[in-house]
Amino acid sequence: MFSLSGGLAIGPVRCAWGPHLRGTPAEALARPWLAETLDLPAPELPLRRDAHGRPRLDVAGVDASWSHSGEHLLVALGHDVQVGADLELLRPRPRALELAARFFAPDEARALAALPADAREQAFVQLWCAKEAVLKAHGRGLAFGLHRLAFARRGDGCWALVACDPALGTPADWTLHAFTPMPGYLGSLAWRPVPHPM
Repeated sequence: MFSLSGGLAIGPVRCAWGPHLRGTPAEALARPWLAETLDLPAPELPLRRDAHGRPRLDVAGVDASWSHSGEHLLVALGHDVQVGADLELLRPRPRALELAARFFAPDEARALAALPADAREQAFVQLWCAKEAVLKAHGRGLAFGLHRLAFARRGDGCWALVACDPALGTPADWTLHAFTPMPGYLGSLAWRPVPHPM
């Protein structure tokens, strides 16, 4: 059972987090919270996977996402938005600059390289979380390409989306929220209004 140890509501998104035992399917842990939040019996929760493997709720105007890292799980539920969630355990990442140079936009890699060493790893994880949350909300995840959206570091140390592939809409479409759900972890939520067909 997914036992909640915290929760957050921000705009149209609610999220919760709790322990996750490695090897346990995350969906089985996310399902009870999603069902309870939607006031549905867990076995009747209309949850399926689309062609890209993204979880989809067949409930009008509702979207869900989850992420697990280390020994914790983060689950998000959005109303009238596409939502993505990412959770990352803070741990040493000695190859952070190498990964940034290979997979991130050039300006992002340069911004990370310019940071003091003691701030670089956390900034790398914050950026990774933000990118993955947007890509999960979009529905393709990392397969879409980390380089197809670019962030710039703001004066407050947070990352702001400044450019993206047209398939993601425009940066102004997106809302991002970075937070620390529990000590030693960074989380990110990303959402945009559900695009309406022309």
